[in-house]
Amino acid sequence: MKLYIKLLVFFIFSSSFLNAQFEKQATKLTETFMKEQNIPGLSITVSKKGKVIWSEGFGYADLEKKEKVSPKNTQFRIASISKTLTALALAKLVDDNKLNFNESIYKYVPDFPKKKYDFTIRQVAGHTAGIRHYKGREFLINEKMSIVQGLDIFKDSDLLFKPGAKFKYSTYGWNLLSVVIQNAANKDFFEFMDSEVFLPLKMSQTTVDDSSKDFPNRTQFYVKRKGKIVIGPKVSNEYKAAGGGFLSTSEDLVLFGNEFIKPKVTTTNSIKELTTSNILTFGNETDYGIGIGISTTKNNSPKFSHSGGGVGVSSMLLIYPEEEIVISILTNLSGVKMYDYIRELENIFLYQKN
Repeated sequence: MKLYIKLLVFFIFSSSFLNAQFEKQATKLTETFMKEQNIPGLSITVSKKGKVIWSEGFGYADLEKKEKVSPKNTQFRIASISKTLTALALAKLVDDNKLNFNESIYKYVPDFPKKKYDFTIRQVAGHTAGIRHYKGREFLINEKMSIVQGLDIFKDSDLLFKPGAKFKYSTYGWNLLSVVIQNAANKDFFEFMDSEVFLPLKMSQTTVDDSSKDFPNRTQFYVKRKGKIVIGPKVSNEYKAAGGGFLSTSEDLVLFGNEFIKPKVTTTNSIKELTTSNILTFGNETDYGIGIGISTTKNNSPKFSHSGGGVGVSSMLLIYPEEEIVISILTNLSGVKMYDYIRELENIFLYQKN
């Protein structure tokens, strides 16, 4: 018994020491990254086997007021990571037999203008339907619209190609999917996201980025202009929330990411659907499932991820199911280059023995 206690104490001490070493390395790396990229504020959270092993805020949510970033409370725009959140809502409807990924979009939105070709929910969600993305400066639209009204921006545009023939990224496709969810669930899209995704996963700080509301914990949104960091233009993201309009914290996103490792809200089967690459007509894989990118680590283990970019946001959600690690990174600056930073984070948290 005494030997067991000694071994347990040694194990706990060793684990704590290793975690402290990793935190020290990751903190130094992040501070350098922020300085190089001139980032006002950053929030990062890392979990392993469902438990947070590092969560820290760097810099400021508001430069003028000197409000520091909190990984628990500071709400950032997450931009296109919103697609992954919405994908879980689609999976929930599949589990409840209210939706089928392979059915025509017109079954759920019959009044959407008819195109030359029919196309499925899976094709829209996998960016192979041919629905266009933003034109010009459409991403800067600052007009408050409902998700249905938002369809007016692109609904009369022709498909770019025959569905299934190519991969073409489209946030507007996810705008259409939010209407699919609303109609299939017979419930307001935002209410469905709250009751079926955010509440069950305890994502208490995740919500739509409503331009008409004041969020005391919401960060300012910065852009680089002529070498200076300034507050970006005002935009309204409610109408395209499903594809790029939610606010969240790095800690909330880690709670979400763990759903892809050990599902609680959805099933293993539906998670597999989300994380299986789509295949184009001629047999090429797209390396994108339903609302999430699919790749491998340098150890050849699966890696699921989604980035986000927009006015005052550069974000990344990384999920490593075999290692049971989730990393969430949120910044309040547009145009941040994260590739090298992420690679070094993986070297710390994935490839060192711990």
